[in-house]
Parts: sequence; C-alpha cells; structure tokens
Amino acid sequence: MARGACSQVAPCDALPWVEKYRPATLDDVVAHKDIIATIDQFIIKNRVPHLLFYGPPGTGKTSTILAVARKIYGDQAIMRNNCLELNASDDRGIDVVREQIKNFASTRMQGSAGLGFKLIILDEADMMTTAAQSALRRVIEQYTKNVRFCIICNYVNKIIPAIQSRCTRFRFAPLPKEEVEKRLSHVVEQEKVMLSEDGRQALLKLSRGDMRRALNVLQACHAAYDLTDETAVYRCTGNPEPRDIDEIMRSMMNDSFEVAYQRISSLKTEKGLALQDIIQGVYDFATTVDFSAPTRVYFLDQIAQVEHRLSTGGSEKLQLTALLGATKNAIELTPVGA
Repeated sequence: MARGACSQVAPCDALPWVEKYRPATLDDVVAHKDIIATIDQFIIKNRVPHLLFYGPPGTGKTSTILAVARKIYGDQAIMRNNCLELNASDDRGIDVVREQIKNFASTRMQGSAGLGFKLIILDEADMMTTAAQSALRRVIEQYTKNVRFCIICNYVNKIIPAIQSRCTRFRFAPLPKEEVEKRLSHVVEQEKVMLSEDGRQALLKLSRGDMRRALNVLQACHAAYDLTDETAVYRCTGNPEPRDIDEIMRSMMNDSFEVAYQRISSLKTEKGLALQDIIQGVYDFATTVDFSAPTRVYFLDQIAQVEHRLSTGGSEKLQLTALLGATKNAIELTPVGA
C-alpha cells in the first residue's frame, strides 16, 4: 500500500491512519473500478472533462481525484503549482469564486508536465451558497481551455443544475463490505492490531460502507484497548451494543408501558446512550423480527417519524414514549400466531 501522504513535517507514525493509508495511485483505490477505468481513459486520451463526484462520506471521492492529479502531473512540485484544492464548507462565499478561484484559473499552467491544464478541486461543494455556485458556473464556462474543475459533494441535489450540466457525473456508492474488510485487514497487519473476529464484524457493521469511519474507529480502539473486540468497538463509537438493543426490544414488546419506559430510561442513563443511536439499532432489529408486511411498514414509518422529530429538536423523553407506543401498536397489529 502506497504511503504518499507521509512527509518530513508529518512522519508516517504521527499521521492518522486515514491519511497514512490514503491511496496514492488510481490502482490503490478500492472498489469503483468502472469509474476508475473511465477516468483512466479520459487521461490517456487527453479528454478530461469537468468532473462531479457525489456520494456518501468515506467512499473515496477525494482520494480518487488526488490520485488522478498525481497521475496527470507526476512531479509533486508541478502538481502543487497547478492543482488548487479548496474546501467549500470553509470558503463558501461568492468572494472566493471571484478572487481565489478566478485568479488561479486565469493564469497559465506552470511547468511542462501534465496534460496542458490546471485542476481545481472543490470539496464539499454542496455547502456553497447559491450565489457562489452561480458565479462558479460562469468561471467554469470562461476558463475551460485552461482549467478543469472537480466538484465533490455528498448531496448532488444541492448543486445547481447549471453546474451539473457542465460536468460528467460519477456517483460513489457506499463501499462493499468485502472491500472495507480487505483494507482493514491490510491496516491490521501493518499496525499489528489485536482484532478479534467479533470486533471485525462490529467494525464492518458500524462503518456502513464508510472507509474513513472504519479506520478512525479502528485506530481509536487500538489506542484505548489492547484487544479490539466487539465491546471495545461499541464503546469507542458510543453505539448501543447488540445485547442492549435486544434488552430494549424485549422490554418494549413484553413489559407494560410504564415498566418498559423506566427500564429503557435507566439503561440510557447507565450506558450513556442517545435515543438517536437506539433508533438505528431498533431499525436493524425491526428488519429481522417476524412482523407481517403491513405491520413492518407501519413500524418503520413510525421509527422514521420519531427520528425526524429528534433531528428537529424534539424532546428525547417524548420521542421515547412515541417509540414505545409505536411498538405496542405494532404488536397489536400482528396477527395471532404470526
């Protein structure tokens, strides 16, 4: 595994594992083989368009475009002079487009290596204001001969249609479990992490296709515990353990409303659990429990509403009672003998 992120300023051992094991070349990027092959052909034929990468966090969007930049420019110094990387969540206003981006785009490429154009990478571009995006549209149009843009975002619907139409779009889906496991195994071997099998499965489950999250949790567990097992992983992330979710579901389904409320409230206080995390565990449980189809639809709809109300500032106590009520109703809706 290449370790192109290491330098004299930040030695390899001091780097977070996310940076230490960031892919340095396109061949190192896991999954998304079709996307990589397509971009590779663009580079070979010197027909690189403006690019729009979108998808969930930790799926390789930034790593891919940085690997593309290294392939285009080769030399690190030439890449530094001809590649501008901005995080649009910090620089999100129209002034950045009018000044920093326009000034960089209006100057000619420095050095002879590369494909004859500069590269501007705008990370988290969905955080840019509409005015800034509208100004960016004109800059993209005006300096196409000299510059290629790569727009990176999590939510493509927050990018204005005028920019979307000027870019070739690629969706980065959550990474397959097998690919995350393969890279985790490599890091575990390199860092000599004591990782149990249940810890490995917990990491894969909680990462949900996000490589960055998987490596960050693994590094945190390795720093805090000699053995990274299931309990260590759940404690580091603050997620309720499967046995806690089982206890919560059993209580909600079998105990009276008052007893279940008191038991879950005590468990939340004792383990420091948030209702938001409990809901995720309840959702996983609900997809496996033996409900009839209409009951499952009702229950999942109620869970979604509770989660939405929590996200808009609803009271945890009130939403816990709503979750309990939905569970009791779901049991009543389940046919006898189902």
